[in-house]
Amino acid sequence: MEFNYTVTTPNLYNTVRDVLKNYFLVSSRLLLKLKNNNCVFLNNKKCSINSTISLGDIISFSLDYDEDNSNIVATNIPLNIVYEDDCLLIINKQPNIAIHPSMLHYDNSLSNGVKFYFDSIGLKKKIRPVNRLDRNTSGLVIFAKNEYVQEFLIKQMQNNTFSKEYLAILEGTLDNKYGTINAPIARKKDSIIERCVDENGDTSITHYKVIKEFNNLSLVNFKLETGRTHQIRVHSSYIGHPILGDDLYGNKSDIINRQALHSYKISFTHSKTRKKMCFEIDLPKDMLSILNNELI
Repeated sequence: MEFNYTVTTPNLYNTVRDVLKNYFLVSSRLLLKLKNNNCVFLNNKKCSINSTISLGDIISFSLDYDEDNSNIVATNIPLNIVYEDDCLLIINKQPNIAIHPSMLHYDNSLSNGVKFYFDSIGLKKKIRPVNRLDRNTSGLVIFAKNEYVQEFLIKQMQNNTFSKEYLAILEGTLDNKYGTINAPIARKKDSIIERCVDENGDTSITHYKVIKEFNNLSLVNFKLETGRTHQIRVHSSYIGHPILGDDLYGNKSDIINRQALHSYKISFTHSKTRKKMCFEIDLPKDMLSILNNELI
C-alpha cells in the first residue's frame, strides 16, 4: 500500500520530512519506522527523509511490509462488512460480541473474526480497531489495515472531525426534546467497569435529540463531542432516562437482553483520498421490533 503526494505549490514544503510530518501527519514513531525500513521514496526512488524537494516532485511511502499478528487467534466468525478498501474494513458489529480478545473472549471476539478474514485474503497486518463499542452495543466499527491509517483516524477523533452518531431507546419521555449533556465522567470508586458523573472527572459532552416517543419509551439520537467509556449510558442514566435494557446503569428489560444502543452513523476523512466519507446503517432487528411495537 502506497501513499503519494505531488508538489504543486512552490515553497510550501522544503524536504521529504516536511511532507511526511505536515501533509501526511505521520507520527515520529512511524517516521522512524519508515526511515529504518527504507520505505520512503522521491520520484519512485528510495531517498533520505531529509532530501530537498522541488515543484513536480512525487513523495511517497509504502506500508507493504508484513506484520506479526499471531497474538490473536483466527476464528471463523461471520462478518457483516459494510465497506472495504486497501485502507479500511468497516463492519456492522452485532450485539453480544466483544471487539477485543480477553480472558473471557479469547477466541470469539470481533478481532478474532477479522484475523480469520485477513488470513483468508493474505493480509499479514496487525488487527487495529479504530473506534470501540461495548460488547452489547451494536453498530459500525472501523478496522485500519495499517498503522498510518489508524493514526490518521485517531487524530480526527482527537480534534473532533471524526463524527459518531448513535440511536438508543431510553426509558420514559424526556422533558427537553433536544439538548446537550455536559457532565464530567470518572471511574466509579471501587469499580473496574462502572463509570459515573463526577465533578472531578473528564470533560464529557453529549448532544441529543428525541426522534420518536412511544409506550413510555423514547428513540433518541446521540452525537458525541467526547468519547468517554460508557458515555451515552452514563449520561442517559444521569438525566433520569437510562437506556432500555442497560442493567449496569438502569434496569433489566423483559423485551431486550442488552442495552438498546446502536452506532448507526460515522463520518470521517479518508487517509488516502482525503475525501469525506459517511456511512449509515439501519437499526438491528431487536431494536426495530421494539420500535414497531412487536415486543410491547
